[in-house]
Amino acid sequence: MYRTIICGIGMGSRETASRLLRRAAALVDDGGSIVVMHVFENIPRRHLMDLPEEFETTAIVDAEKKLSSLCKEMGIPATIEVRIGVAASLLVSSAREKSADLILLSSHVPDITDYVFSSIVEKVVRHAGCSVLVDRRPAPAYEGSASHAEDVAPL
Repeated sequence: MYRTIICGIGMGSRETASRLLRRAAALVDDGGSIVVMHVFENIPRRHLMDLPEEFETTAIVDAEKKLSSLCKEMGIPATIEVRIGVAASLLVSSAREKSADLILLSSHVPDITDYVFSSIVEKVVRHAGCSVLVDRRPAPAYEGSASHAEDVAPL
């Protein structure tokens, strides 16, 4: 299967994060590695003046704890990386640096910003030097209300 998997996880849905981690664990070779990566998009400097000084550090530590806890809870050994920057660029460059052979991401329902700026997934697919697997969850019309409620529960 795959020696090194970069698993891009947002801090939104716990169910989506769990689904991605289960898929990564199923696809990684024995002795392979999973890198769970979350990226906080750059915050324009003019907005940083309105935020507490320790905002970035606190956000990174909080995300690392949540992702680490989820991996431990699921019994999935993984390296956790939380960065600040442009998500698509950091996912692609991290995959290149680690010689990853798969980037695993989840899609979402597109909105107007995806059409104007393009989505992170679209940019990763276009620029990655390795395979990219996009996990698509079923549309809400096909899900039971209970599973949809679980999927929106925050990580």
